[in-house]
Amino acid sequence: MGLAASQLKFEIREVVLRDKPAAMLEASAKATVPVLLAGDIVIDESLDILIWALKRNDPLGWLGFSDSQLDQMHSLVNLCDTEFKPHLDHYKYADRYPYSPESHYRSLALTFLNTLEAKLISHEHLFAERLSYADIAIFPFIRQFANVDADWFATQPYPNLQRWLASLLDSYLFKKIMTKHPQWNVDDKPLYFETVDLSSLNRSP
Repeated sequence: MGLAASQLKFEIREVVLRDKPAAMLEASAKATVPVLLAGDIVIDESLDILIWALKRNDPLGWLGFSDSQLDQMHSLVNLCDTEFKPHLDHYKYADRYPYSPESHYRSLALTFLNTLEAKLISHEHLFAERLSYADIAIFPFIRQFANVDADWFATQPYPNLQRWLASLLDSYLFKKIMTKHPQWNVDDKPLYFETVDLSSLNRSP
């Protein structure tokens, strides 16, 4: 979403992880997605790609907040990465961790959900009435959590978090980037992401 929002021109190379192309393995020793190649630059972390793109062009103002707010965003995103995501991984793949039931891993993740719910009581998004980079960085992990057991998630006392998640899932930008593409092969012609129309989306004041 960050690359799309930045309006930067970029080529899409859709890969199948069980059939990783040699070019991907050469570019990144991690051999995971996403991977961004920009000249001699290789970035293989989603958050780093998001920040890289927005620092080059941020028409929606996702980084356009005070230093204090950005520090708070950084702390929340870090909390998501270091504390929530491990619990999410255990919850998603509970069969790989049979020493505790799925419900145990799910319960451990609720502390972070409670934090988000509390923040969303005050405004539409996590830090303001408009989106920030923190919303975009955290949203995919909440989507994954909700999808493990959507019926259960829908019954939980998180009305603001559920509203926030639903609004992002239904957003023009998210739908635009979720378009499926054929598996990339080395002989394919470059496939460039179609620039999105940002005219109806929230911009910074």
